[in-house]
Amino acid sequence: MNWNFRLLRGLARLTFAQQLILLALLPATAATLVAIAVLTRQHLGNLTELMRANAQTVALQVATVAQAPLSRMDRRALARTAQTGTYQPHVQQVQIWTEDGEIVANSETVDRRRGEGLQVVVPIVSDDGRHNGKVMVEIGLDAVRSARRSVWLNVALVLAVSLLGVGLAGWWAARRISEPIRALGEAVDRLGAGQAASVAIEGTSEVRHLQHGFNQAALALAESHKLLQSRINEATAELARKNQLLEVASQAKTRLLAAASHDLRQPLHALTLFSDGLANGETDPVKLQRIGHIRECVDSLDRLFSELLNLSQLDAGVLQPQWADFPLDRLFDEISRNFRPVAEQQGLRLVVRKTELWVRCDYVMLSRILNNLVSNSLRHTVEGGVLIGARARGKGVRIDVVDTGVGIAAQHQARVFEEFYQVEPVSRGSGPGSARGMGLGLATVQRLAELLNTRVELSSRLHKGTCVRVQVRAAPAALPAPVAAAPAVAVVADDNGDSLADLRILVIDDERTILEGLSVVLANWGATVLAAQTRAEALALADSWETPPDVVVSDLLLQGGDNGLDVLAALERHPRGIGAGTARLLVTGETKPDRLREVAAAGIAVLYKPVSPRVLRQAIQAQRAAALMMAAGL
Repeated sequence: MNWNFRLLRGLARLTFAQQLILLALLPATAATLVAIAVLTRQHLGNLTELMRANAQTVALQVATVAQAPLSRMDRRALARTAQTGTYQPHVQQVQIWTEDGEIVANSETVDRRRGEGLQVVVPIVSDDGRHNGKVMVEIGLDAVRSARRSVWLNVALVLAVSLLGVGLAGWWAARRISEPIRALGEAVDRLGAGQAASVAIEGTSEVRHLQHGFNQAALALAESHKLLQSRINEATAELARKNQLLEVASQAKTRLLAAASHDLRQPLHALTLFSDGLANGETDPVKLQRIGHIRECVDSLDRLFSELLNLSQLDAGVLQPQWADFPLDRLFDEISRNFRPVAEQQGLRLVVRKTELWVRCDYVMLSRILNNLVSNSLRHTVEGGVLIGARARGKGVRIDVVDTGVGIAAQHQARVFEEFYQVEPVSRGSGPGSARGMGLGLATVQRLAELLNTRVELSSRLHKGTCVRVQVRAAPAALPAPVAAAPAVAVVADDNGDSLADLRILVIDDERTILEGLSVVLANWGATVLAAQTRAEALALADSWETPPDVVVSDLLLQGGDNGLDVLAALERHPRGIGAGTARLLVTGETKPDRLREVAAAGIAVLYKPVSPRVLRQAIQAQRAAALMMAAGL
């Protein structure tokens, strides 16, 4: 059935002329082949029987001559007798056997090549009628093979001549019939390609009527095609213009975010440093309360800028997953410590269920996802609380963040993961929980989930609450694996204010307010501070110092297009400059994608402004310890 279907499909692909020619050739070919096959088989059969009779004759002659020598067992005479038999045409071998099967004489041809043969055996009969032995004659079938080749050559010649004649006749008839149809088909192809097409009016009346109708249809279709092409060109140009505008707007958005984030982080960073300097040694409760309010404002601004930084890092492509197996409960404990005070301050409950599940994921990225989800839930929950739990689902783990907040209307659920899209918040007054974001939290969640090859699902009912689910891969429980470090720097949990005593720290920043703030904070911690605003000032300090500083803290962007990476490299090249024992730390408010890629490729520890004094001190301690270990070759 399958072969019949393929045959029909093959025939359908042939042209009309080819089908006519094939219709003429197939019966002629079949009849010719059948006739030739019958005649050839009969001829070759007769020739084979003729060769068999010839071998029978030779065998009888040899048996007659060998009768007397065989009775005397005259082997020499028998050998001569067998040899005379091989002199006959086409004989390849002659053997004389005794009655018990012993070969007493054997002769083979040596003057011609042996091939396939036909063997004939006749008995040797004595005068008294007893069988004394046998004669075997093998006669070659070269003549049969030669005849077969000759027959097939003649068959091929006759068949070729026959098919050529039939094919020429069929081609002439097919051309007369199919030529107008072929011309019409070519015109249809040109018309389909968008070209002008028409055919000459000729042939039979039926064909002429078809050609005339085609010409009219082609003319009308050409006019419609021109009109449609004109509209397509206009739509394509409009789409290209809008795409260009979208691209320009996207690039402008990235530049605006980067510029605004960098320019606003500079005074915010200085404000952080000065607020810590004000709090140092202050005992007046009223002033400490005001300083606390300042720090709350700084923390709120820091959250907004962190959203911008996360988005810029994702745009820059500097974040890549660092896969590791770890217990999910470790991350849950961290989230509970970070957000429980915030929930309690808002009069909400934060429930984090214990779990024994392990997952394979990037610890930092998954932490950012859950932190953003919990922070978003607390921000939009008036009463009740937030629940975090995990369940095994097949080969994965599903993490749920459920709140009893205001919920999200159905028309907004498909867009809440877009950048800068926000649903109107519920007013809750002042305080940390009331800080309104920029609509980047869930967008960052979505982008991070894509990097982790996972998905985030949201279900919500207005005034009933929201549930967000994150699917991650499960991992077998094992010894706790090391947690991947955050992309900035590792920190040491040490709150001792005198922990930087006796350290010499070079600070480089083109903002004088930040330079003064850093100098005050570091001096309060007992460090000796060297300050420079430019590369020239830093190199001038290198000319005069007796030993290089223990730590260099530099801003990334400096005056005149200079940057901290180049200044650090210049200090390394200086004859009295810094070496392996000097810790290096970059502090920046930059969020441009190209700058973030440059910083990530440098391999130097980075802090992003605004930096709290506690984090700054811990980073300096960690980098100093790492530099000492490197200098010692550990």
